[in-house]
Amino acid sequence: MEKEYSPKKIENYVQEFWKKNKTFEVKEDPKKEKYYCLPMLPYPSGKLHMGHVRNYTISDVISRYQRMLGKNVLQPMGWDAFGLPAEEAAIRNNTDPFSWTQKNIKYMKKQLQSLGFSYDWSREITTCHPEYYHWEQWFFTKLYEKKLVYKKNSLVNWCSYDKTVLANEQVIDGCCWRCQNKIRIKQIPQWFIKIRNYAESLYQDLKKLTHWPENVKNMQRNWIGRIKGFEITLNVFNTCQKLKVFTQRLDLLMGVTYISISSCHKLSINLSKKNELIKKFIKKYRYISQEEQYKVKYTGINTNLFVVHPITKKTIPIWISNATHIEYGTNAVLSIPGHNENDWNFAVKNNLKIKYVIFNPDHQEPNLYTSFLDIKGTLFNSQEFNGLNLKDGTEKIKKILYKKKILKEKINYKLQDWCISRQRYWGTPIPMAKFKNGKMIPIPENQLPVVLPKIRKNTNLLQQAINFNSKWAEIFIHGKHAIREIDTFDTFMESSWYYARYTCPNFNTGMIDSIASKYWLPVDQYIGGIEHAIMHLMYFRFYHKLLRDFKLVDFDEPVKNLLCQGMVLSEAFYKIDSNSQRKWFNSSSVLIKRNTKGEIIESHTQKGEKLIYAGMIKMSKSKNNGIEPELIIQRYGADTIRLFIMFSAPVESDLEWKESGLKGIYRFLKKLWMLIFNYIDIKNTHKKINFDFLNHQQSELRYQLHKTIAKVSDDIGRRQTFNTAISEIMKLVNQLSKAPIKEEQDKSIMRESLICIIKMLYPFTPHFCFFVWNYFNNHSSIDNEKWPIFQKDILSKKYSTIVAQINGKKRCAIKISDSLTKEEIFLYIQNQPIIKKYLEDVDIKKIIYIPKKIINFVT
Repeated sequence: MEKEYSPKKIENYVQEFWKKNKTFEVKEDPKKEKYYCLPMLPYPSGKLHMGHVRNYTISDVISRYQRMLGKNVLQPMGWDAFGLPAEEAAIRNNTDPFSWTQKNIKYMKKQLQSLGFSYDWSREITTCHPEYYHWEQWFFTKLYEKKLVYKKNSLVNWCSYDKTVLANEQVIDGCCWRCQNKIRIKQIPQWFIKIRNYAESLYQDLKKLTHWPENVKNMQRNWIGRIKGFEITLNVFNTCQKLKVFTQRLDLLMGVTYISISSCHKLSINLSKKNELIKKFIKKYRYISQEEQYKVKYTGINTNLFVVHPITKKTIPIWISNATHIEYGTNAVLSIPGHNENDWNFAVKNNLKIKYVIFNPDHQEPNLYTSFLDIKGTLFNSQEFNGLNLKDGTEKIKKILYKKKILKEKINYKLQDWCISRQRYWGTPIPMAKFKNGKMIPIPENQLPVVLPKIRKNTNLLQQAINFNSKWAEIFIHGKHAIREIDTFDTFMESSWYYARYTCPNFNTGMIDSIASKYWLPVDQYIGGIEHAIMHLMYFRFYHKLLRDFKLVDFDEPVKNLLCQGMVLSEAFYKIDSNSQRKWFNSSSVLIKRNTKGEIIESHTQKGEKLIYAGMIKMSKSKNNGIEPELIIQRYGADTIRLFIMFSAPVESDLEWKESGLKGIYRFLKKLWMLIFNYIDIKNTHKKINFDFLNHQQSELRYQLHKTIAKVSDDIGRRQTFNTAISEIMKLVNQLSKAPIKEEQDKSIMRESLICIIKMLYPFTPHFCFFVWNYFNNHSSIDNEKWPIFQKDILSKKYSTIVAQINGKKRCAIKISDSLTKEEIFLYIQNQPIIKKYLEDVDIKKIIYIPKKIINFVT
């Protein structure tokens, strides 16, 4: 063992050992408890960023800790390799997406290995390989057979920049989630999977996810948008038509003044065929984005049709409203403007009648036309229902409408069926085809997988690869000529079932090996960003339920525990250029002046140009404030970056990247290295500690050691507060660095302490701990060691802090075991250096002792 800590020397050596010995490869072992730890599947963009490093470090710390608990731990890694970014990058670089993706994977894999992550690389998955998406295509054909997928002309979110369809979840504030281009509404043929069939299950099963963050579950609840209410079938006046309308507040039925239907409603479409004004209205407002809808909110047109009120028999006008959305699956609602904000605003804008049927809280009638009143109160202006509250009013109206056989209780959802068609080349081909007569047919199983056509390095051909490749599109099925579907799957399809394929990546006779999946699933710990709460995680849960219903997995939910890590933030600087655009500068090229508190007060370019400090913001290429992991590894080592990431902030919080903090971690590792180096001789100390003859200092050190083991174990295992666990270890190291080594007992305690510290740090700094462990015990690898166990009997001992005085003046406070006798306490305190110097050459006339509180030596 060399005197100086040199990460470069030890990390390559340790990584080669792991690779050569296949240390982290695992198999099913019914005799061992399994633990499946999974970080979210990365997209092979070409380079790791600090967000990746944080995600994968958290996963690796948990995996290594669980291995030390004796569990059979699976931690796999793969690549979410399809998608628009790779296609666009290939176009820019005049290559094909497959070559581009493979090159990126090779580079990123090397980066991951340089960080020492304990992956089972034998299970590596790449979603653009036919061996993977073969089974995705097979499963899609099974869903088609069960009528869980369909194709229809549909209004879709269209990104004109990316030239593809986006799911509702991929539209953020009216813009594409990837390129931020404004989307527009377009009608084209699309494939859908019936996720709405599973809306209730997805909603109710959130209750089973007791170890998921509450904010994630709430985001999913809101997106599912479960609304419980009533569907009433009304007669359209002077016609034989019926109109089904929805309401949540049946007690307010007497306050209905108009009916709202959406432009997508069947009645709206039929009217538009005969009414030019309605046709123009629908054309104008149906094909606009949600953002544009909001700007023209509460716009409508009168159909000049009426429904008959089911109790009063009065006519109620029907209006087509752009504020009534198909997304809730209703299309037609009772509008009660006196007691609903949206209905109020629509009525005011279109000069419609407003009727109040609920008293104010003070039991007075509301002021007419001043505002809506959204409360649960007592009915008035409601004929026979006057004086009833919400519950009684609802029950009485319900009985009347049930008797008329026009009412049923209904649950509606905001969640829409999942549009999985994408008009791009670089994706999984949808395994469907169409005969000349227009009949759709799934590609037969013996003709799967449908593999993408090969393309040349040509930009135009790449953009229209399948459309122009007529030979690829032509196929014969059962001897008949057919044309393949040219759309590809939404890439969320690949990332919705990869976790199950990791359990059997080389299984070639089916989608999932039932034996392997039954052993490994569900995932015990899933780690990823909060930004995936309603896209990936919703599809992820839905796909699992599909697999369950096809008997491919056994559980209702794919993941037991979910951890969402915070973002990594970094300082960002910019200036306004001549085009009034922000030009961002990397901090490495910025001259920074700070005040005594470390706050930035001035920043300039190397040429002296003044820059604006944008604060600590999320690392991104566009802001030029990212930090290259490779540079940090070269400078400080992988273990330093791993320990810094886990120490600097709680995992759920944002992490502020500061190189000063990184340097502090590096100093700590060098300090621990020197502490171990300085006690080379203690590795040969095998004397057992005699607990009956430990002095107070030795007892205190052992107490702190086992207290630390208990705290760190709880912080990592139960609380997942890794930063506080590291802090406890650091405190113990500081205590050890000051501990005297005078006798064999001291050496034994030091050896025990260092061994436990190395084990506790191993999940965080595996290279460092692997190397120094060999120094302590060259007969075994730390990879096979068990987690240290604290001794309860040591922690159960009680101590009191006694104030030591001389002639009534406090000199020190000393922690003393309550088990010591009065004589032992007197002797121990007298021998403390700070007390001893005052008692030399003086006579002690009297000792005043208050047990567990004060001892006063009177001279």
